[in-house]
This record gives sequence, C-alpha cells and structure tokens, in this order.
Amino acid sequence: MNAIALLLVGLGVMALGYFFYSKFIAEKIYRLEADFRTPAHTLRDGVDYVPTNRFVLWGHHFTSVAGAAPIVGPAIAVIWGWGPAFLWVVFGTVFFAGVHDFGALWASVRNKGKSMGMLSGSYIGRRGRNLFLVVIFLLLLMVNAAFAVVISNLLVSTPSAVIPVWGAILVALVIGQLIYRVKMGLLWPSIGGVAVLYALIWIGSAYPIVLPETVLGMSAKSFWIVLLFLYAGIASLLPVWVLLQPRDYINGLQLFLGLGILYAAVLIASPTIVAPAFNDAVPAGTPSIVPLLFVTIACGAVSGFHGMVASGTTSKQLDKETDARFVGYFGAVGEGMLSLAAIICCTAGFATLVDWQAVYSSFGGGNVTAFVNGGEALLTSGLGLPENLGATMLATMAILFAATTMDTGLRLQRFVVQEAAELAGFKVGTLLGTVVALAVCMALAFGAGSDGSGGMVIWPLFGTTNQLLAALTLAIVSVILIKKGRNPVFTMVPLAFLLVMSLYALVVQLGTFYDDGNWLLLAMDIVILIAALWVALEAVIAMARGRDPNATAAEAGEG
Repeated sequence: MNAIALLLVGLGVMALGYFFYSKFIAEKIYRLEADFRTPAHTLRDGVDYVPTNRFVLWGHHFTSVAGAAPIVGPAIAVIWGWGPAFLWVVFGTVFFAGVHDFGALWASVRNKGKSMGMLSGSYIGRRGRNLFLVVIFLLLLMVNAAFAVVISNLLVSTPSAVIPVWGAILVALVIGQLIYRVKMGLLWPSIGGVAVLYALIWIGSAYPIVLPETVLGMSAKSFWIVLLFLYAGIASLLPVWVLLQPRDYINGLQLFLGLGILYAAVLIASPTIVAPAFNDAVPAGTPSIVPLLFVTIACGAVSGFHGMVASGTTSKQLDKETDARFVGYFGAVGEGMLSLAAIICCTAGFATLVDWQAVYSSFGGGNVTAFVNGGEALLTSGLGLPENLGATMLATMAILFAATTMDTGLRLQRFVVQEAAELAGFKVGTLLGTVVALAVCMALAFGAGSDGSGGMVIWPLFGTTNQLLAALTLAIVSVILIKKGRNPVFTMVPLAFLLVMSLYALVVQLGTFYDDGNWLLLAMDIVILIAALWVALEAVIAMARGRDPNATAAEAGEG
C-alpha cells in the first residue's frame, strides 16, 4: 500500500473531526460562552494565571502534551501491523483524545482553574480525590524521570541536535520579551524565531557537540540528565510568559512546520508501506494486541497526561472560554498528526519487509530510533536532504517535544505537591514545592540506576496508568455534565472503553511482573489498580447522585 493513501485518509478524518465533531461538542455538550470570565482574568497573578493569545496558548498546550510518547508508542505498536495502530490513532484522536482534552480544559476553566486532582474532590469526594492525586503523582514521576533518559540518549546518539535543542531556550527568552515587554505582534517574532531554529538545526548538523566519556565525574548521559533536571526546575519557577509560553509556542510552530516537511517528503517520495497491515507472525514474546495496543499507544490516541496539562497550566492561561475548542481539541489533533507521521516513518521508511522485520524482531525493538531512521530515509528520498541534516531535524523534533513536556510536567508535579500539602493542612511555597518535585524525580532517576536511567524502571506502567488517568478524568467531566443536566454519552463511551482496557492491561501486567519477580512494579501495579477501582466506584456513586433533580447550581460547577 502507498503511504500517501494512509496520510490523506488520516489527515482527512482528523480534519472532519475538528471542523464538525468538535463544533458539536462545543455548542451542544460543553456549551462554551464567549462572555464567561476565565480564571486567567479573575485570578490573574502574572505568574501562572496570565490571559494568553490562543495561538500562543495552543503552542504551549500542543508541545507540552506531545512529548516522546506519541512517537515511541506507535513506533512500538506497529509490530502488530500498521492497520490497528492507524485506526486507533485516527479514531482515538477524533472521538477520545479531542473530547478528553477539551473536556478537561473546559471543566477546569469553569472551576477557577483547579486541576483534575482537586476537581475530583469537588465532584467525587474526598477519598476519590486522595487516591486520584496518588495516580497523578506516579504518572508525573514516570514522565519526568523517563523523558530525561529519552532526551539524554538522543543527545548522545545524535550530537548534532545539541546546538538546536539548547539554542531554542535562548530563542524563546527573546520572543517572550518581544511579545510581552516590547508588545510586538506575533508575526515577526514567529517568522524570526522559526528561521533561527532551523538555522540552528543546520549549524548543529555541521558542528555536532560530542561530550567526553566523563564530565565532572559523570558519564555523558548522566551529565545531560542532571542538566535537564536543573533546566526543568528553573523553567518551572519562572513566570509562564518568560520561558514556558514562548518556548512552547515557537517549538509548536517549528514542530508543525517539521511535520509539514515530513508529510511533503511522503507526498513526493510516494513510498510503499513495507510492513504488513495486520501482522500474523509477531515475534515470540510479543503480548496480545488486546489490551496492549490501547495502552502502548496512549499519547497520540488519548492520554491522561493531557488532562493534567489542560487543567494544570493551560486552563490558567485561557483568555476566552471559546478558545478552549481550538486549544484543547486541535491540540489533540496536532498530536494525532505526529503519531500518524510516526506510523508512516516506521512502516514506509524501510527499503524492504526484511529490513523492517530486522528492526521488529522483538517487542520494543522499534522505538524513537526507528522513527528518526525511517523519517531520515523519507526526507532523503523525497526532498533530497543530506542524511545527517534529516536525522538532526527529526531528533531535534523528538527532543523538543519531550523537553517541553518535561518542564511542564515538573511544574505540574509542583502543583500536586502544593495541593497535597494544602489538603494536609499546611502551605508549601513555589520554591520548596519545586525542590520536592525535583528531589523525588532525581531520587528515582539515580536511586534506581546509578547512571540516571532509573526513570525507565517504572516506565512499563506508564501506558496503563496514563489511560486509567484519562478514564478517571472523563469520569469527572461526565459527573459535571450529569449535574448540569446534559447528555454524558459522548464522554461516557470513551470512559467505559478506556477503563476496561486499562484495568485489563493492569491485570495482565500483574502476571508478567510476578513471573519476572519484579516486586517493585508488582507492588505499584496493585496500588494503581486498587486506587483506580476505588476512584471509579466513587465516580459511579457521584453520577448517581448527580441525577438528583435537586442538585444545586453550585454543585453543577456553574463557575
């Protein structure tokens, strides 16, 4: 099959989802109001609560949620064939991710910018809230600690990406000053910023930065991990307009342009997909496609982490409630487009089926490297880009996605620490909350792996925890809709599917961890399973209560 057909059908379905389905959800289900005063205005503090242009905010939201996972997940999942991965990404984006991300943003905006963890207390009860915070904290720990390892590995394996990756921070700082201090319009900072970023990619390709084997007594990978954590800590302390917003915005433009370049290469090269649509000869040791497909591809189809970003940082910056459709739903579409690109790179970027099978000889054999190498081949054949330049561009894309997720993730983890402290009856400041979040992440990274790779120890639970969180987020949104007397079926259907698949996956993994003697993951799996079942039960009870016609407007979250 020609990859162009896959590209056009995938993009076409996602476009229809945005222009028609999201419009229906916005007008009939969430019922957005243009004159509703958002928390960015009512609670404006210039640090976390800042009214933001919807295009800038979309850039922040899109790049924060689109980390390495929408590349890694599909890169692994095509081992079952490109057909199941394609269907899950495309239809998951339209009917699951868009509704989930949009709903989390809307629910938070209607409740003073509260995170999903705090909203769970308001809508499903105190016990549910406490357990929900446990799941959130574990997920953020996985994301922050593991993404540092992913970025570090790419910086070492693709040293030509070092200059553009770190140079992007300086570009973002300048753009933030131009937009918010100088009050310059978006056009010229956007054009200039993207031009500089691509110039940095060219420079990086010509002048790769290779660290010595030992830096300050650490390996090169360990050094990058420490530096990444220090950067994320500083970034999470700064007002959002100084670095987070402009960095995510300009990265969003650069990354969207990068996707356009990659898609153009596919249209010109017209490659054939060498991988099977449905692989009936998967390597030994490959788990069953059900339920593992639906947790292997999380980001790119639907992801609970998106709800954390939407309710943790994005909701505090939304200028108008009507912007939520563009920021939330289209942000999910952007990530779906990235996952679609990953599927094409990992199935059409190989010369022959034998070459593909050599990479996919075991489960997990295909990863971000398959995306970079496959994409590099497409860029070379389609656009004639030098091999090293194409690899640099794709590695930079992957790293920037992961890095923007990491700095937002650490800020979110700080919020969780502060919220937990507040529930315990004492106040934790921004600096102390950040230090605690950093300390926990680094303790996992270096405690479970002396080279800083300890974050990968609990990564096998990321997919299931992520999808459980998405289900629980949809449960909260469903409770709010029920209390408002609106039809919850459009959130309840994806909620039911995700809950069944993620709980099924947790049970399957229990057996795997027990057989492997992996007692840490076994214990964490049990904790997450119990917490999820308990929160789901509390949500069902809350839904039943929500149908009480005497429910007050305050309970319905009228703002």
